[in-house]
Amino acid sequence: MTTQQAEPTATKPAPDPKRPSRNVDIWSLLMEGRAFIALILLVIVFASLSDSFLTMNNLITMTKHVAYNAILAIGMLFVILKGGIDLSVGSTVGLSGVVAGTLLQGWQLELFDIVAFPQVWVVVIASLAVGTLVGAVNGVLVTRFNVAPFIATLGMLYVARGAALLISNGTTYPRLAGSEELGNQGFLLIGGGRILGIPTAIWIMVVFALIAVFVLRKTPFGRWVYATGGNERAAELSGVPVKKVKMRVYIISGFCAATTGLIISSELTSAAPQLGETFELNAIAAVVIGGAALTGGRGNVRGVLIGAFVIGFLSDGLVLLGVSTFWQITIKGAVIILAVMLDQAQQRIKRSKNAALAAADRQSSRQAPQADN
Repeated sequence: MTTQQAEPTATKPAPDPKRPSRNVDIWSLLMEGRAFIALILLVIVFASLSDSFLTMNNLITMTKHVAYNAILAIGMLFVILKGGIDLSVGSTVGLSGVVAGTLLQGWQLELFDIVAFPQVWVVVIASLAVGTLVGAVNGVLVTRFNVAPFIATLGMLYVARGAALLISNGTTYPRLAGSEELGNQGFLLIGGGRILGIPTAIWIMVVFALIAVFVLRKTPFGRWVYATGGNERAAELSGVPVKKVKMRVYIISGFCAATTGLIISSELTSAAPQLGETFELNAIAAVVIGGAALTGGRGNVRGVLIGAFVIGFLSDGLVLLGVSTFWQITIKGAVIILAVMLDQAQQRIKRSKNAALAAADRQSSRQAPQADN
């Protein structure tokens, strides 16, 4: 009696549950680079609709406009990484400009019956100090009095705007060029000057971006910002000075807002108390479009710069095409909503992927003892 031994059938190796599917990888890659892809698409669309969009002069002009929002957004990034929000930056822009205008056109010292005309460097320091003070007040309200960041900065939005209106009596300070006799010339170089043919505002944006990258990547404070935004309680238990971090990020935001106010007032050669209205929305939009999470703990300077370019090129491109201002506001709002929706979709994909990997690990750990037996 012969027995036939069954030939072993070739078994197809089971797919590795830990290996993500190619489709998910491609989708994740597209989601990670969505801001840059949006920027490229904007350039292609506007370049095809307008012959002057990609001219050198127009690109430099648009980049200069981007610089205003980028500097503001870099300060906002620190606040959002911490898990907060700063709605007062637009008003701080206007207030710092008004302070500069007041000093350049003569500061009436009634006690001594004289009018002081400080030099430009004094004007710059005073304006930056005012913006830093607004940020410090925001920080005190949030850290010492436990006021919600949204409420604290919303209140300071009105306080700073009201202060600008009170100082200026609601009027605009024109002709900020100064005079040689008074020794206060040079203010116009901040926003209207050029270095190597490139506007000063762009150089200031680059300097601010490089400093922000260094601080966030190479310093303990940068790691504290991410840790505080990721999990404030865990960061506090691990020794992070959470209150100091909160205070500092609002001071940084106020300083960046004051810098923006100086640049714009310098370029316009005038300072108006209404300057900076809705600027806070552009800054938040740049941060969100750049991939930062409004809940904190996630975001980087590269994404913020790309987001600022998206907002800036979109606005200038629509102006170049003659699109109505009302439509511009509508389109910008739609872009912000779309950016938040895509960010939420990306996070859902990551959570589902992590859950699948965790389930696969548990399955493998359960099968290992059975194989040993």
